[in-house]
Amino acid sequence: MAVRIHPTAEVSDQATIGEGTSIWHQCQIRPGVRLGQNCNIGKGVYVDAGVQIGDNVKIQNYVSVYHGVTVEDGVFIGPHVCFTNDMRPRAVNPDGSPKSADDWVLSETRIQRGAALGANSTIRCGITIGEWAMVGSGSVVTRDVPAHGLVFGNPARLRAFVCACGASLHSDHREGDLVVARCEECDTLVKIPAQVWESVR
Repeated sequence: MAVRIHPTAEVSDQATIGEGTSIWHQCQIRPGVRLGQNCNIGKGVYVDAGVQIGDNVKIQNYVSVYHGVTVEDGVFIGPHVCFTNDMRPRAVNPDGSPKSADDWVLSETRIQRGAALGANSTIRCGITIGEWAMVGSGSVVTRDVPAHGLVFGNPARLRAFVCACGASLHSDHREGDLVVARCEECDTLVKIPAQVWESVR
């Protein structure tokens, strides 16, 4: 399948774009980026140098994915999601001189397979959002999110667990240190560590 790049997009010759991927109006894809197959990159998206993005990823309008962020397969990133990559950002050094690339410490962020980030959420750097997790719109995520976790709020807190289909999971039975949860819609069973399950607020 052909790669589709809108004429207004700026895509570096040093970026790798997978088959079937679409890059829409006014995007900027910088050198060293790897975009997987069958991705959909919405209007005004900025992908910083060296960012790695998996297959079947959907990034909605006006998202900036900064250096140090890794996005695995099947992730959904809603419009205006904000990533960061520096825990102590400053424009200048204490002596007033402009900061250079060597004057800051990169904090890496990983968004794991199938996770979904709601519109206008802010993702603090240095955390991992687990497989099939879901972040509510407008949330400020400041800590790791477990697999299948549903978080929302400011700061975002773990509120429940969701299936890969997006529906709620409910405790079915225990297997040792695991809670076996059942999806209320598709009847899928998901195993979640009991300690994590019991941390829901």
